[in-house]
Amino acid sequence: MNIAELFSLRGRRALVTGSGQGLGLRFARGLAAAGASIVLNDLDRARLDAAVAALRAEGIDAHGVLFNVARPEEVRPAIEQFEREHGSIDILVNNAGIHRYAALVDMTPTQWQEVLDVNLTGAFVVGQAVARDMIARRRGKIINICSLMSAATRPTTGNYTAAKGGLKSLTQSMAVEWGPHGVQANGIGPGYILSDMTKHLAAEPEFDAWVKSRTPAGRWGTPDDLVGAAIFLAAPASDFVNGHVLYVDGGWLAAL
Repeated sequence: MNIAELFSLRGRRALVTGSGQGLGLRFARGLAAAGASIVLNDLDRARLDAAVAALRAEGIDAHGVLFNVARPEEVRPAIEQFEREHGSIDILVNNAGIHRYAALVDMTPTQWQEVLDVNLTGAFVVGQAVARDMIARRRGKIINICSLMSAATRPTTGNYTAAKGGLKSLTQSMAVEWGPHGVQANGIGPGYILSDMTKHLAAEPEFDAWVKSRTPAGRWGTPDDLVGAAIFLAAPASDFVNGHVLYVDGGWLAAL
C-alpha cells in the first residue's frame, strides 16, 4: 500500500455527531477532503439542513440525520433508517458535546447529568448503534472526541472532566470488546482550541495569557490542528492503533 492509500478515505462513509456547526462541521470537511462521504448530525433541523446544503454546494457528498445524542430512543431508529436507505457507516466521530460550568460544591444535579448524558452516554449510545453493523462487516473506525480534561482538570469543570475521563475509558472498552471484530476505537484529546465553546475564555485576558504561557506551542490551537489526527485515526494508516487517545494540545500535558 502506498502512502496516499494509507491516508485515503475514498469509498468510506463517515458520521460526525454534533456537526451542524463548529468543530464537528470542520471534522466533516476534513474527512471529506480525504475522500469520505459525509453524514452530518444535529438536533436542530434548520441548522442541519443548512450545513448539509453548504457541504453539497462545495461538491461534497453529504447527507443529514436528525437526532439528539442524549435521547437514546431517537438514536438507534435514526441510524438504522439511514443505513437501510443509504448504506453502512464506516467511520463514526463522536463529537457532540456541551459545557455547564459550576464549582462542584454548587453544581446542581441537572448541570451534572446533562453533561454526562451528552458527552459520555451519547457516545456510548451512538457507538453501540453504529458498531452493530461494523461488527457484522468486520470493519469500522470509531473516533471519540475526548479532551485534555480526559487527563487533567481545572475548577468549575468537574462534570465535563468526569464525562471526558469516562469517555477515555469507554474508548478503551470499545477497543477491547470490538477490536476482535475488526473495529478500531480511538480518541482525540484536543487541548485549548479556539471554537464557539471556548471563545468566551479566549476573550478573558488573564485566561488567554495563562493558556499561551502554559502551552509549549505558545498559542491556542485551531480547528484545523485537529483534522490531521482525525484523518489518521479514520484511515488505514491506523489499522493497528486501538484504544489510544491522541492528545492534540501543543504540548500542554508534557509541561510542568
